[in-house]
Amino acid sequence: MSAIAAKYVGKPLASFYHLSPSLPSRSLDLGGCNFNSQASYVGEMYGATDLLQSVTGPIEAEKPMIVELAVAAMEELMRMAQAREPLWVPSENVTEVLNEEEYLKTFPRGIGPKPLGLRSETSRESAVVIMNHVSLVEILMDVNQWSTVFCGIVSRAMTLEVLSTGVAGNYDGALQVMTAEFQVPSPLVPTRENYIVRYCKQHSEGIWAVADISLENLLPSAISRSRRRPSGCLIEELPNGYSKVTWVEHIEVDDRSVHNLYRRLVDSGLAFGAKRWVATLDRQCERLASSMAINIPAGDLCVITTPEGRKSMLKLAERMVMSFCTGVSASTAHAWTTLSTTSSDDVRVMTRKSMDDPGRPPGIVLCAATSFWIPVPPKRVFNFLRDENYRSEWDILSNGGEVQEMAHIANGRDPGNCVSLLRVNSKNSNQSNMLILQESCTDTTGSYVIYAPVDVAAMNIVLSGGDPDYVALLPSGFAILPDGPERSPVEIIDVGSGGALLTIAFQILVDSIPTAKLSLSSVATVNSLIKCTVERIKAAVVMGETA
Repeated sequence: MSAIAAKYVGKPLASFYHLSPSLPSRSLDLGGCNFNSQASYVGEMYGATDLLQSVTGPIEAEKPMIVELAVAAMEELMRMAQAREPLWVPSENVTEVLNEEEYLKTFPRGIGPKPLGLRSETSRESAVVIMNHVSLVEILMDVNQWSTVFCGIVSRAMTLEVLSTGVAGNYDGALQVMTAEFQVPSPLVPTRENYIVRYCKQHSEGIWAVADISLENLLPSAISRSRRRPSGCLIEELPNGYSKVTWVEHIEVDDRSVHNLYRRLVDSGLAFGAKRWVATLDRQCERLASSMAINIPAGDLCVITTPEGRKSMLKLAERMVMSFCTGVSASTAHAWTTLSTTSSDDVRVMTRKSMDDPGRPPGIVLCAATSFWIPVPPKRVFNFLRDENYRSEWDILSNGGEVQEMAHIANGRDPGNCVSLLRVNSKNSNQSNMLILQESCTDTTGSYVIYAPVDVAAMNIVLSGGDPDYVALLPSGFAILPDGPERSPVEIIDVGSGGALLTIAFQILVDSIPTAKLSLSSVATVNSLIKCTVERIKAAVVMGETA
């Protein structure tokens, strides 16, 4: 298949219309090949099984068609990334919007017409990031790196088959068939699952692009609630190790089951759109640059200056953030149970058994999460939650003890982007002091404050540059999102400046014996804990905003 892919990749599109006659009779307009009259309707889609578990990869007869789709997607992506009016037109709420009528004229083929009941969601965003083009391509083409860097957006991903590894020792011409699940950090927003082919191509010296396109319509029985039209990013090399990234997201989705709290955010395109991808990439590039920094000035006594200690602590914090993000969404891998249905602050719980994982304590872990709206700007909520001086106002487990920052690593331009080691000085002399590892991060599309209690001896090893993989973590924390796009001056006068959507999630070891059953008292305790924390946050932040 590598030879076949290399043979087709880079040829004019016309050459793809002479593929093997032995292939099944299928049009390139795949929109009509597997969506029967019933499956095209949204109502039939809610009974769909987990797409990520049902897909095993392409059959041999489909592979030439997949190559053809990938090349067509790359051509469309390049034009979408570089075009101006009339394809993209200015808009008041967002930078620009796609002219769908012009799009259909420009790209009449592709994966066919939009199925009934799906809504189009298209966005484009550009930024200059502190990473060279070679490293960016590697992140996008390595599914593990991609899932790590974008862990707040990608909840699960897997490469099913590599059709081409590329040529000349790099990813030029690489083709991968993948599954991916995309998320918003809240159990109230359904995830989006896709079966895609990813194609990487070098167009000229220093100009690369990575394109995705959906393959769900090749599956005989799968019914997907979302599909990706040609999406991806164009990467342009800049001097001094920087790159310009232009990101395009073009999705068709059934999102009727999104909770009303998140409706405005999702409808605006900020939840899954290009702006969120680019903002996340920009922040992660800064974080990586920080981890590789040398000659850190001592300055503040809390700053960790040794490269080994910084690298180990950042690696541990990265694992903590990934663990939090994979356990807070409405992923189909999770079985959430709602504890109450009396308000918008319903608490969702699930349990996990942790065994033979050196990075987690063994036993039954109870995960609880809830999302709610708060009439305070997201930036203020973020600054309140990340500040150790206010922690006693909401953190019940600290028992009102004084919280002191023991170590600090800045990892971005914004002072809110940092990793901290906190010590809770207990008021009770009979109790030992507790250490907390915390990472706070923020960008224009959202913020996180994530923390976990850590063992003192284990952290001493990490700060000395030791292996952080064996430090047991059970992260809890907050995901803070805007409740929609920035409001216009007229909207601010009418309805105010908007608020924040706050998701709070706890992970608690309720039994150290993996075979034990979860007791009702454990569920009641964590339910009370999370609701009490919510009330404390609402009271403290709203009162502060009013003052």
